[in-house]
Amino acid sequence: MMTLRLYMAQRITALLMAPFVLGHLAVMIYAIQGGLSAAEILGRTQGSVLWFAFYGLFVVAVSIHGAIGLRTIAHEWVAVRGWALDVLMWGIGLGLFALGARAVWAVTFAAGLGS
Repeated sequence: MMTLRLYMAQRITALLMAPFVLGHLAVMIYAIQGGLSAAEILGRTQGSVLWFAFYGLFVVAVSIHGAIGLRTIAHEWVAVRGWALDVLMWGIGLGLFALGARAVWAVTFAAGLGS
């Protein structure tokens, strides 16, 4: 039953990630073709709840999707089993979330980082 839940969670997060990836690529292409500098991009994203929600949901979906995928790889290739497999999955998922959340916070709300 747990395997079915993980399978479905990974498929659902893939469906969520598809429009996020397309949106992210569109924004990157727009920024590059527009000749925007990093400072100009940060000026547009600082304080934006919309960008925070967009990239925050993206990070949540990627964290879940990636952790489940790496869990499957660890199970098949390294033969990790049982509780160790679950601990590995949760550790990877939380690590991905922490890194992504920090990046989202820095781009949308943490004014003056690095200056």
